[in-house]
This record gives sequence, C-alpha cells and structure tokens, in this order.
Amino acid sequence: MTRFLTATALTGALLTAPAAFAEPEQYVLDSSHSQVLFSYNHLGFSTTWGMFSGFEGEIMFDQEDPAASSVSVSFPVRSMFTGWEARFEHFMSDDFFGAAEDDMVTFTSTGIEVTGDESAIITGDLTMNGITKSVALDAELTQTGNHPMANKPWAGFNATTTLKRSDFDLGMFAPAVSDEVEVQISVEAMKAE
Repeated sequence: MTRFLTATALTGALLTAPAAFAEPEQYVLDSSHSQVLFSYNHLGFSTTWGMFSGFEGEIMFDQEDPAASSVSVSFPVRSMFTGWEARFEHFMSDDFFGAAEDDMVTFTSTGIEVTGDESAIITGDLTMNGITKSVALDAELTQTGNHPMANKPWAGFNATTTLKRSDFDLGMFAPAVSDEVEVQISVEAMKAE
C-alpha cells in the first residue's frame, strides 16, 4: 500500500511540475530582413548575382538544445530578383524554371548537427523546379536577444551552401555558365505571439 501511495504521489508531482526541459519555441521569419543571395560564374568573365527576398517560414528554436530545433521556409520562384528584366524572364522560361505564378521553392530541415557554440550543419529537403534533394547548410547563430524596436525576442542566422543547377534540371549552358551556384542566406526571426 505504501508503495502504491508513493507511486501515486510521484505521478501527481510529475504531472503538475513544470517541464524539466524547455520545448522549442516558435519563431517566424521577419520577411523584410531575410534574404537568399545566389551567385554563379558567367562564362569565366564575371560573377553574376541574384536574390530571393520577402519569403515566409518558421523556426522551432531550442536555445538549450539546438539539435532539437527545426526550420521550414517557402517562397515563390517568381520572387527572384536579378536586377535585369531580360535575365529574370529567361530564368522563368522553359530553359530553366518554366515557372508558373504559384511555383514555390521550399526547404524543410531533417536534422541539425551542432558543430560549435554558435554553429551547426542543418540538413534538409530542398524542393525546386519539382525536384527534391537533400542539402546541407553551414549555419551560424548571429545573435539572440530582445529586439530594441519590436520589444520582443528575436534571433538572427546566417548560412551558406553550394548547389548544382543540374541536380534540379536547371543546368542549361553548363559548364560554360557554372553548374555550381554559391548560396548565402541571412534571416531574422521573431518569437511568435
């Protein structure tokens, strides 16, 4: 009987006690301060740049156990900015994306390997041009803290990776125009309400 009472009391205490471990907290991307830059070598003459911006996503962020975090992001292909309208139209043509208005690029993390106090490798599924491939992002936590204007918890992250255009059936003109595309990502995220 004593054992039963002790077990009942312990179960009750566990159910009413605060969680010993913090759960990941939801952060949403600040679309006005989140960008994906990409660059590639053009015929050996120059490095050409483009950008995606204004996209949406969420980070389930666990500061105590970053490996338990996750990220998901999506943005329309046609949100690409190239700085030259003819280049944009060529990228949207059947030579490359053949992009309709609702075609999206998505990234969903599948694992996080912490590599340092503020660094990690984020592995995830990148879907682009109707093809999904596993990619690894070399990520860095730039800062966490209270946003001085929004007065709420905020976090910033940078990441880099290299993609092969041909992996996503976008390899037109390779290798004269480099198959490898360098990607730089910088995002800010705010704690969800």
